Amino acid sequence: MKAFLILEDGTVFEGTHIGALREVISEIVFNTSMAGYPEVLTDPSYAGQAVCMTYPLIGNYGVCREDMESRRAWPDGFIVRELARMPSNFRCDMTIQEFLAENDVPGIAGIDTRALTKILREKGTMNGMITTDENYRIEEILPRLKAYTTGKVVDVVTCREKYTLRGARELTDNGPLSGSARFVKEDYARGIREKRPSMVRALNGAGLKVALLDLGAKDNIAGSLAARGCDVIVYPAHTKAQEIIDDRPDGIMLSNGPGDPKECAEVIEEIRKLYDTDITIFAICLGHQLMALATGADTYKMKYGHRGGNHPVKDLKTGRVYISSQNHGYVVDMDKLDPKVATPAFINVNDGTNEGLSYTGKNIFTVQFHPEACPGPQDSGDLFDRFIDMMREVRNA
Repeated sequence: MKAFLILEDGTVFEGTHIGALREVISEIVFNTSMAGYPEVLTDPSYAGQAVCMTYPLIGNYGVCREDMESRRAWPDGFIVRELARMPSNFRCDMTIQEFLAENDVPGIAGIDTRALTKILREKGTMNGMITTDENYRIEEILPRLKAYTTGKVVDVVTCREKYTLRGARELTDNGPLSGSARFVKEDYARGIREKRPSMVRALNGAGLKVALLDLGAKDNIAGSLAARGCDVIVYPAHTKAQEIIDDRPDGIMLSNGPGDPKECAEVIEEIRKLYDTDITIFAICLGHQLMALATGADTYKMKYGHRGGNHPVKDLKTGRVYISSQNHGYVVDMDKLDPKVATPAFINVNDGTNEGLSYTGKNIFTVQFHPEACPGPQDSGDLFDRFIDMMREVRNA
């Protein structure tokens, strides 16, 4: 069946329908990862967006449910050059076509994704429609595209009630053994066996309690902490700060999430109250942006964002460069940072944008990239260990 991708600048791509049979309007973004499409599809940060994969062949290893980063797929649509219909992988549970249909995600295949990516890079991220209606009237569609906004998507993706993930309590040859075992990836277990210094220190968080504010959290954030021995209490995005404080956590984690950070006014107000405590805080992606807004800084929308598993970021303290996994369309404005509140800790090597902050006089640091890195490289996984060391230092003081 024919399908069409119509952009708000009037560009039309013709291809083949994949996934769910329905029409959708969304913000069109691109991801440069060569692998990891199941993790991309189940990343809540993509709520309100349709994802174009720049790698030309997608689906050749199918979908394994164990690799999902949340309970379902979140993108509004999926755009690929070629969809592999017959995956080859002993772990495969289903084809990507079956997964898209099961999760009601419409898509389009067979278009020139390189041309689409060049348009988005040159003109900036824009809205678009995926439709199978061959009789579409573009003059009626374009006003609808220009009017679309992602809205308050954090409300859609956050958990509905508080729950606890118990940390690993012992090690086996295959890594941590606990109720959190399903979060533990093969690379983590292999790192423990080989004792690679770039991987985590086994169970160094045992006995610590972390409050995770779920703004659209990927499972591997809680999993990375639980695999290190931390007990993780996960809270819905609109939880009041006082409830978290009353639970007396050793540290607070602010997660990734979708949408414009300035749409989260109520959450920002509560984060300001968490900032005013002496609790150790580590924030990722949207959480990083919200902490900046809560402390008087500003954010702006990037031309086309950073989405992929190959973005270099530099630690300004050590000079070390990480190859990082990223997924964001907004960034903290470094020109509006008050150095009395926070100073840049990481920058993007490609474009110089802010990738992290260290808060002056506070036990708080934040990063724009994803140290849990699924999909992506494990370079920055030791930032979880830094967080644990900070919590341990306060407890032992």
